[in-house]
Amino acid sequence: MKAKVTVTLKAGVLDPQGEAVRRSLGALGFEGVEAVRQGKVIELDLTETDPAAAEKNVRKMCEKLLANTVIENYSIEIV
Repeated sequence: MKAKVTVTLKAGVLDPQGEAVRRSLGALGFEGVEAVRQGKVIELDLTETDPAAAEKNVRKMCEKLLANTVIENYSIEIV
């Protein structure tokens, strides 16, 4: 079983990397990009066979390590 975790900054948290990407896109001639928010995707290969148990375990991983829940949101997809 696989899990896909998407981590993004919460609204209102400054994103200097996203801003740098936005400026660079403009410098390369890509117009019309008003904002960029950068995040990360983490893919996990799990031995768990029960989707509910897998999601519960991945949620614990996010809360303890994969996401800084003070400034980041995360979503989990079990596939």
